[in-house]
Amino acid sequence: MSSSVTAYQELLAAWRLQAKAHPWLTRAFLATLGLLLLLVFASALHGLEEQHRAHFRLANYGGLAGFAATSTGALLVLFLGRVRPRLQDALLGFAAGMMLAASAFSLILPGLEAAGELLTSTGLASAVVVAGIAMGTLLMLGLDYFTPHTHESTGPCGPECQRIGGIWLFVFAIALHNLPEGMAIGVSFAQGDLTVGLPLTTAIVIQDIPEGFAVALALQASGLSKIRSILIAAATGLLEPLGAILGFSMASSIAIAYPLSMGIAAGAMIFVVSHEVIPETHRNGNQTMASIGLMGGFMLMMFLDTAFG
Repeated sequence: MSSSVTAYQELLAAWRLQAKAHPWLTRAFLATLGLLLLLVFASALHGLEEQHRAHFRLANYGGLAGFAATSTGALLVLFLGRVRPRLQDALLGFAAGMMLAASAFSLILPGLEAAGELLTSTGLASAVVVAGIAMGTLLMLGLDYFTPHTHESTGPCGPECQRIGGIWLFVFAIALHNLPEGMAIGVSFAQGDLTVGLPLTTAIVIQDIPEGFAVALALQASGLSKIRSILIAAATGLLEPLGAILGFSMASSIAIAYPLSMGIAAGAMIFVVSHEVIPETHRNGNQTMASIGLMGGFMLMMFLDTAFG
C-alpha cells in the first residue's frame, strides 16, 4: 500500500515539474480541458431528450464498430503471420490518408456549414471551426506531454516514463491515437446527420483494421506472445467507444458546440497523423510506399464522402 502511495506521489511531483517546465502549454491544456468538461457538463444537465437518444445510440454503435475493427485487425495476426515492413508502412500510410481526408471532408467542411447556419458572418463561422482545430491540437499536445508513452524517433516521453516498461509506453501511445478517432465518431452523430456520421465512421472502421494489425505485429516483434499481442492491441481500441461518448456529449450541449466540436475532433486527428502515424511509416526507409498508401487512403475517403455523403 505504501509503495503505491509513494509511486502516486512521485507521479504527481513529476507532473508538477512538467507543468513548471512548460507553463504556457500547461495553462492552454488546462483551459482546453476545462472548456471540454463544461460542454460535457452542460450536455449532462440538458439531459438526453428523446430525439438525442437515437443519436447517442448511433454514436455508441460507431465507437463499438471502431473497437471491433481494431480487434479484427489484431486477429489477422493469427492467419497472416508476419508481413514485410514495406507493406506494414503502406497500410499505416493508407490509414493516415483516410484520417486526413475524414478530417477535411467529414469534419471541417460540415463544421463550416453548420457554423454558417448559426452565424451571419462567414468569418465568424470560420473562426469557430479554427478555434476548435486549435483546441483539438492543444488537447493532444497536453495529453502527449503529460502521459507516459514512447516515440520511435525520440524514445520514452512523459512523466515517470523510465518506471514503465517499453511495451506499455507503446500501448499508451496507441491509446492516445485512438481517442480522437472515437471523439470524431461521437461528434459526427451528435445531430443525427447520417450523411456526416456514416462516411466518417466507415472511414475510421476501414483504417482501424490495418492499424490493429500493425499494432499487434509491433507488440509481437517486441517479444510478446501472439495471443497476448492480439489481446493488448484489441484493448487499445476500447478508447474509441469511450471517445465516442465524450465527443457526442461535448457536441450536443449547445448549438455552437457542434461546429466547435467538429473542429476539435479534426484538429486532434490531424495532430495524431502528423505527430505519430506519418513518422512511424518513415522510420524503416519506406516513405515512398507509405506516401502512396496515404494518397490511396485519402482518395478512397474523399470518394466515400462525396459519393455517399
